[in-house]
Amino acid sequence: MTSPADRPHPDHPISVDRAALRARADELLGALAGPGAVLREDQWVAIEALVADRRRALVVQRTGWGKSAVYFIAARLLRELGSGPTVIVSPLLALMRNQVEAAARAGVRAATINSANMTEWDEVRSAVRAGEVDVLLVSPERLNNPDFRDTVLPALAADAGLVVVDEAHCVSDWGHDFRPDYRRIRTLLADLPRGVPVLATTATANDRVVRDVAQQLGVGESVGDDTLVLRGGLDRESLRLSVVDIPDSEKRAAWLVENLGSLPGSGIVYSLTVAAAEDMAQLLTSAGHRVSAYTGRTDAAEREELERALLGNQVKALVATSALGMGFDKPDLGFVVHLGAPPSPISYYQQIGRAGRAADRAEVVLLPGPEDRAIWNHFASLAFPPEDVVRRVIDALDPDRPQSTQALEPAVDLGRTRLEMVLKVLDVDGAVRRVRGGWVSTGQSWQYDAQRYAGLARARQSEQQTMLEYQRTGSCRMEFLRAQLDDPTLDESSGGCGRCDNCTGERRTTEVDSGALSRARDALERPGVVVPARRQWPSGLAKLDVPLKGRIADGPEEGRALARLTDLGLGQKLRSLLAEPDQEAPEWLVRSCVPVLREWGWADRPTGVAALLTGQHPRLVVSLARALARMGRMEPLGEITRDPALPAVTAQNSAYRVAQLWGTFTGPGVSPDGPVLLVTDLLGTGWTVTEAARHLRTAGAPAVLPLAIASAG
Repeated sequence: MTSPADRPHPDHPISVDRAALRARADELLGALAGPGAVLREDQWVAIEALVADRRRALVVQRTGWGKSAVYFIAARLLRELGSGPTVIVSPLLALMRNQVEAAARAGVRAATINSANMTEWDEVRSAVRAGEVDVLLVSPERLNNPDFRDTVLPALAADAGLVVVDEAHCVSDWGHDFRPDYRRIRTLLADLPRGVPVLATTATANDRVVRDVAQQLGVGESVGDDTLVLRGGLDRESLRLSVVDIPDSEKRAAWLVENLGSLPGSGIVYSLTVAAAEDMAQLLTSAGHRVSAYTGRTDAAEREELERALLGNQVKALVATSALGMGFDKPDLGFVVHLGAPPSPISYYQQIGRAGRAADRAEVVLLPGPEDRAIWNHFASLAFPPEDVVRRVIDALDPDRPQSTQALEPAVDLGRTRLEMVLKVLDVDGAVRRVRGGWVSTGQSWQYDAQRYAGLARARQSEQQTMLEYQRTGSCRMEFLRAQLDDPTLDESSGGCGRCDNCTGERRTTEVDSGALSRARDALERPGVVVPARRQWPSGLAKLDVPLKGRIADGPEEGRALARLTDLGLGQKLRSLLAEPDQEAPEWLVRSCVPVLREWGWADRPTGVAALLTGQHPRLVVSLARALARMGRMEPLGEITRDPALPAVTAQNSAYRVAQLWGTFTGPGVSPDGPVLLVTDLLGTGWTVTEAARHLRTAGAPAVLPLAIASAG
């Protein structure tokens, strides 16, 4: 293997025959993309800058332009000139799998280090040290692993011939898919020897994201004259964009059942939530369509199998969340349908960009819903927290005694996912450090960038408004999206794309067959969602003066909800009901409980009913509990409430929430001999119903069976 000292260096230029280099690049492209393939001029410009001039470059080009061809060919050429292996930071396993296969076609020996192949890490590292790997693909999460950061990363930086940051918009919290781990790339780049070329690529970045990526990574417009920026047009001539406005969620689902078969080839149906994806996949399957759900709950092995099925046209569609996004490469993907609008035009363009990369025509259909905004607001609520909360995270850490994320939860009121995000940002900012065993403070001063985070909140609101404008616009939809992404080639006098529904005047019908609508309603309004009981108290409650730990011995049994608020059918009906002023339980709500109670399968039938009043719907819950008591000949036990003088329960993480709830319920002191049906309006974390059940068990109830009007997730 060539040592770093023997490799070419820009400070000591080598003679490169650029014509021969171009010929070799075209030859490698033929192996990668097939005989007769010729490099685009901008592709060659990027390759030449990286290989011959050893420059840093930022490439912002649409999906399908050929960014991966640039870095695979550059990697092979650099190896042939004696450089070390190329390191590619890549965000998704699907992308890695596709890239390893593509690299092999160009004679590039590629290997990966990610969370799915831990058993192979030692073998991969040995192959890198032996010079047997041309390209090493690394997941961003690895960059923040202490062992990898301290032992593997410095060696990679010292020996790398090229560093590629793929999907570089992830480094920017202005982007649609910000990942804190991506910021660790700055450390990798800072440790590179002088003159090692760097390439950052993305397909989805507006001016603001481009500037931020340039600042974060040291590539692009803000760095100086020695960098190359290649930013191309975003028009996709194969895409036919249309919007089908059907406010009713069940009619929207029925429309997709009726129209999926007429869409070309195979494709992706995106939904905003896991529940909607699973419901829609089940409905389409029952109607005879070959589809499968693909979400964050799908395990890694099944994801790979589903990706292969779509690549091989063995399914008509995958009904997916954003878990199937960047990196999935099916050039002939025939359509992308969105059942619900993404919260920003950038993320929407990124997802529809999967379609029509090697096809003359691909259909892109948006089916927005009135519930979209509530879902957007939920995800926006998970943004970077206020300064006082972040300061508590820093203050809770010790410089010498590592603490796990789980151990930190009782010290700061943040859910685990959000807490991990905060810790990763603080790690990159230098205020904390991840080590073996958890996290420690560094003692370094840290500034909360309030202006940036306020700007982010405003930007999200603006992007949401823009997506609503996209749905309503009467102008060209493709030009609308290109304008939002600051397409430098956009000519506003062009008169439109000539392909979208607004340009052609060809509108998709919003009508559906009454039989299809009835079947969709029957399927989607079928009530009953299993709600698992909490089994373990959160750790660290003793720090909050709560004497609970270990297994929950006196909590509720497995419960039921009529539907999730994110479900397509009954869920939307319940969402509307809970958004209305408090009222008596309508007859349809009482009727919906009947099949749920009938099919529950409990060991012992409940003999009493209690109403748990915690939300904004006491009248609704009490009247429903009384109706169910009459219907099931159960004893009405009254209400369980918290003292109204107590502060509202606002805690976000489990330990704090239990601490706020513990010992605060009052209610019926006498219980019947049998189980109690505990009726409430909305089930969220499960801790409220757990503490209410504990209260009833203490009063003598042998078992508690929670029944919620809706589940939050």
